Amino acid sequence: MSANGAEATGGWTEHAIAPVANPIFFESPLIQSEVHPIFMEHRMNHDFLGADVNVQVYAVQLRYAVNDRLAIIATKDGYIRIDQKGADGQNGWGNLAAGLKYALIQDDSHSFVLTPGFTVELPTGSKHVFQGTGDGIFNVFVSAMKGWGDFHATANAGVRVPVDSDANTTSVYYGAMLDYWVCRWFTPFVAVNAFTTVSNGKGLPLTTEGFDLVNFGSSHASGETQAAVGVGFRSHLYSSVDLGFAYEYGVSSRADIFKDRFTVDLIWRF
Repeated sequence: MSANGAEATGGWTEHAIAPVANPIFFESPLIQSEVHPIFMEHRMNHDFLGADVNVQVYAVQLRYAVNDRLAIIATKDGYIRIDQKGADGQNGWGNLAAGLKYALIQDDSHSFVLTPGFTVELPTGSKHVFQGTGDGIFNVFVSAMKGWGDFHATANAGVRVPVDSDANTTSVYYGAMLDYWVCRWFTPFVAVNAFTTVSNGKGLPLTTEGFDLVNFGSSHASGETQAAVGVGFRSHLYSSVDLGFAYEYGVSSRADIFKDRFTVDLIWRF
């Protein structure tokens, strides 16, 4: 596999796609250099806060393939806007997160790749949008992809461990995506992503956490699982440019931060 991505190889990953849903934590196992702008429109359940609340996120992820196995990744940044019906909106910057990933197994003969990695999230964001709390969060993950011709299965799992366990909760997360290359313009996929809180913090007195974008440090969320299912597609616009769209719907057992979400992204590989 080339450090510049699967497109250069013509191999089994040539028609593989990167995840669109849960872009902060569902990391592709492929080692590629890319610029990845993202827009998300996220709606919270009305019963969660007793109000209609929408969140918009404008972000750019960066990845740089040092060689064909190692990549530097910057997975979280951007600007967040929270709009509540009948109230003034809140705006601010998100936390910054970056790290490394390494393709531990690249078995082209069996169309399989396994990539562990980590990121460190720094509390650089604005408290107006529930960022900037605690002393940082370590995120350790592993991603894998298996191909069968133009059909691919991608899986991801990880754990988020805060430096300050009073300010932020610890959680594990896991997800899967199935995609099939129909043609250059249309690769549909289905995805599921879930987060389970495994320890309480001493932050907001909530019985749920903030899924992927926010860590409230909730004091009553231990043992709770939040999940979302998603559908969407990617279009291969040019040799190095992909457009992606996803719609996700929250399927947790109680009203939480995730009602539904639209995500649109663009990936430019170099």
